[in-house]
Parts: sequence; structure tokens; C-alpha cells
Amino acid sequence: MSVLQDLENRSGKQCEFCASAENLSVYEIKPVSTGGVDGSVLACSTCIDQIENPENTDANHWRCLNDAMWSEFRAVKVIAWRMLSRLRKEGWPQDLLEMIYLEDEDLRFAQATGEHLDESEKVIHRDANGAILQAGDSVVLIKDLKVKGSSMIAKQGTAVRRISLDRENAKYIEGKVGPTQIVIITDYVKKMSEKE
Repeated sequence: MSVLQDLENRSGKQCEFCASAENLSVYEIKPVSTGGVDGSVLACSTCIDQIENPENTDANHWRCLNDAMWSEFRAVKVIAWRMLSRLRKEGWPQDLLEMIYLEDEDLRFAQATGEHLDESEKVIHRDANGAILQAGDSVVLIKDLKVKGSSMIAKQGTAVRRISLDRENAKYIEGKVGPTQIVIITDYVKKMSEKE
């Protein structure tokens, strides 16, 4: 069975947040951990757009989290926690945040995007051109980089897909170059567009 079929069976062919049956697709949670059924949700285009684009968030749409936050599925609870955290200044989400329960490992995963932080607390990662980098983005190296502790040189033009962010330092990201996971300084990368 495909991931889509598994998620349709799990959700009854409805968005796992707002229960819409329209424009459904698989949404893989960022930063991607396992992908597959355990790391994905079935969501409508409205929910996905608002998850991906905070400026499009309609607080009233997310009142559906009143029910979704009690899901038995980790992926649904992680997104519910992130959206409630994003909206907590509205008042009602704060009450739900105090009720939602996540295992420690799931809470760490939920916090990976920094939704729970105030803007002043967030570490913002920017590429060489000033574009904001997010976990799961793809970047390209803009110069040859010597990899510390090895004889490897990561060549200019190398694509690094699905980066993760250092939550402590805005200059550091991590990603795989070939089989090797390396730390890269953001000054030496350029964010790739979706089409690249």
C-alpha cells in the first residue's frame, strides 16, 4: 500500500486537522525525520498552505485543533502543537496547549521549527543572499569547502538537500554531502528554489 492509501485509511479520507474531504494530499512533516506514514499527515490544501506560510494563518480555521490535538497519531499531534504554539497569543490556543500531551521525544520534534519561541528568541538562519533558511530546505554551496577532520572537499555547486538548523547558532546548518553529514556555515550557501 502507498503512503497516501495508508493515510486515507487512517483518516477516513478526510483532512486530519479540519476534516475537509477536498484537495487532500500527503504532507511530510519538516524537518523530515522518518517520512512515511509515521512522519506524514493527510491534509487539505488550506491547512498545508497555512502550515507552510505563517502569514496566511487564519486563527479561526484552526479551532479544529480542539479535536485534532487528541489524535493517537504522533504526526497529527506534532502539527497541532506547532499551530497552537504559533497562535497562542489569540488566547484560546493557550488553553489547548496546556492540555495537549506529547512524549518528550515528540515534543522535541515539535519544537524543531521554533514555533513556540517569540520572534525575539528565534535564531534566524540566512543564506549568503539574505534569504531565510528553514529546516528541510535545499541549498547549493557557493564555494569549495574543506571538511574539517577529513580530506574531503565539498565542491562549489554541490546541492545539499533537507538541511537541519542549529538552534543555538544562526550561522550553522547541517546537511549531507554524499554519505557524510557535515556542518556548513550559512555564508557559503545559497537557498535553492523549489524548481531547482
